[in-house]
Amino acid sequence: MHADPPERTAFVLTGGGSLGAVQVGMLKALHAAGIAPDLVVGASVGAINAAYFAGAPDAEGLARLERLWSGVRREHVFPFTYLRTLACLLGRRDHLAMPDALRSLIEAELPYLQLEQAVLPCHVVATDALDGTEVVLSTGDAVTALLASAAVPAVFPLVTVDGRPLMDGGVATGTPIAVAVGLGATRVVVLPTGTSCALAAPPRGMLAMALHALNLMTMRQLLADIDRFATRCRLVVAPPLCPLAVHAYDFSQCRDLVARAEAATRHWLRDGLPEQDPHWALAPHRHAAR
Repeated sequence: MHADPPERTAFVLTGGGSLGAVQVGMLKALHAAGIAPDLVVGASVGAINAAYFAGAPDAEGLARLERLWSGVRREHVFPFTYLRTLACLLGRRDHLAMPDALRSLIEAELPYLQLEQAVLPCHVVATDALDGTEVVLSTGDAVTALLASAAVPAVFPLVTVDGRPLMDGGVATGTPIAVAVGLGATRVVVLPTGTSCALAAPPRGMLAMALHALNLMTMRQLLADIDRFATRCRLVVAPPLCPLAVHAYDFSQCRDLVARAEAATRHWLRDGLPEQDPHWALAPHRHAAR
């Protein structure tokens, strides 16, 4: 009689711009409940959170990640200048901003240089800018991999890794459940950023609208991926914050998002990791403006 192989748990972190703060609260609640992954997979901002957590998957590491999110401002991520914006609009450049500020932000707290040096196996998903396929980065320079995964098209320049031009991982797959299953995960815990279901109107501004649209696409893809992989692994999705009146380009409420997500996830975990249909929490919906 052969014993069943041990369960292998992956945390999968989706993209979502400033709403990545929600994932920090979720991670804090999962850690407090004693739920730990064997590996982490992330795309876009989810890759950044996954990489930080993989480097220090403990209370101290999560406290550092929370401090980082509590102090981040829009200009720390998207440092636009009028000259560069004008050059982009005139067709002289293919991106609006340089990732120097984001690079500094990543380097400030990331406790390792190479992805393979992380405490937990960390897998970063980017998109090949030529054929649109997903590219999984599991070794090599960590900062370069994260900049590639977060290279929002037309906002940041492409990042070349091993001769391949890469851009935001959310383009190929906003919810890389397939990557986690392919890496041997038998239980996948998805940490979504959620959708801005309580906005009174669409965000104003070109980039705000673009990030909002990408986030909507990510959450719709998550629903499709749940149906696709429901029979191939134990699939658990942490409920996103709802109602949520913050859009993906608004970095002014990150501290509050962390606290709200931690409280909501602790409540969800009060009886252990639930096994429930996640469609109720992820289906597209809106809340009437009060």
